[in-house]
Amino acid sequence: MGAGGVTPSGPTAPGPVPLNPAAPRPLAPGPVPPGPSAPALIAVGHGSRDPRAAATLLRLLDRVRELRPGLDVRLAHIELNAPLLTDTLAELAGQDAVLVPLLFARGYHVKHDLPAATAAAPAVRARIAAPLGPHPLLVEALADRLAEAGWVPEDGTSPSTGVVLASAGSRDPESAADIRRIAAGLRERLGGVPVVPAYASAAAPTVPEAVRALAARGRHRVAVASCFTAPGLFAGRAAAHAPWLASDPLGAHPALARLILHRYDRSLAGTAAPTPPRELATSR
Repeated sequence: MGAGGVTPSGPTAPGPVPLNPAAPRPLAPGPVPPGPSAPALIAVGHGSRDPRAAATLLRLLDRVRELRPGLDVRLAHIELNAPLLTDTLAELAGQDAVLVPLLFARGYHVKHDLPAATAAAPAVRARIAAPLGPHPLLVEALADRLAEAGWVPEDGTSPSTGVVLASAGSRDPESAADIRRIAAGLRERLGGVPVVPAYASAAAPTVPEAVRALAARGRHRVAVASCFTAPGLFAGRAAAHAPWLASDPLGAHPALARLILHRYDRSLAGTAAPTPPRELATSR
């Protein structure tokens, strides 16, 4: 999500967890017991003009609350939708919070927008967790959505099939590296079928370009795997270019809810340090 590759001068969110689809799935309950002493979990989405987007994220967070009863779970947006992140942070003055980006890769929003928001809210003791990808739980959700769209196990070994992993896109090279690792995990999960990353903005190839690249390799039955949290402009564009089938956005998938809690727990376990507001306030 977002454009640009500007990295703040201070600490940023940690690098991604090594992708290993065969690794044991993290359990939702973590080391921090829910209750008044547990930091709030702020799930931070980008924001969308599509009215379905915020409603979808609210359903996802309902699943998170079901997995961790008693935890203060809140939704915030970087732009376009209420509540904005700045408003949510203002409500938590004097409290602890963990920001979990509902984004799939490192990029401008994770590296700049979230640290800038916490810098502007020094009354909140905030940590910024890693983005959702790459991670085996994300791969699980992507594969399930493809199966719901009509993908069957035999497609993974067919010489005529291929997959385009469609995501928002960023000019940040670390973001592209994260998406490539997600694509590699999905390829392994699906049985070795080629999975080509593609982007809705800011990066290449586009979804149509990736579809043509697969067709040039004899892969004419191409599925588009939607690496988006919710319906919106980019997700709709990506699906419209699918020559065969397209999966729905991940939405309230159970694995995504578990992944949000996993990122929250990892942050509190010390893998993401508290954001130093003054240092990040002036960084560009």
